[in-house]
Amino acid sequence: MDELNGRMIACQILITGLIARVANDQRDPLRFLTDFRDEIHAVVRGINIAGIGNADSVRNVARKTVDEMFSLMKPPSSDEQDFN
Repeated sequence: MDELNGRMIACQILITGLIARVANDQRDPLRFLTDFRDEIHAVVRGINIAGIGNADSVRNVARKTVDEMFSLMKPPSSDEQDFN
């Protein structure tokens, strides 16, 4: 289970980085991120898993995960540090 959780975290970091990279290439990165987040929220609202009578708990976890990913995308801090 730890390996699966580690892989999921790695995927979230990768996806967050890709979204941030695309946003940086946009004329208005904040608007792009907001629009993209709204689209992802719409997809999450439509999640339907066969065999689960009430998928609300799955939707809530997915929505929280999306919000966590987008909360990671904030401007870099003003003090630059070397992590070498």
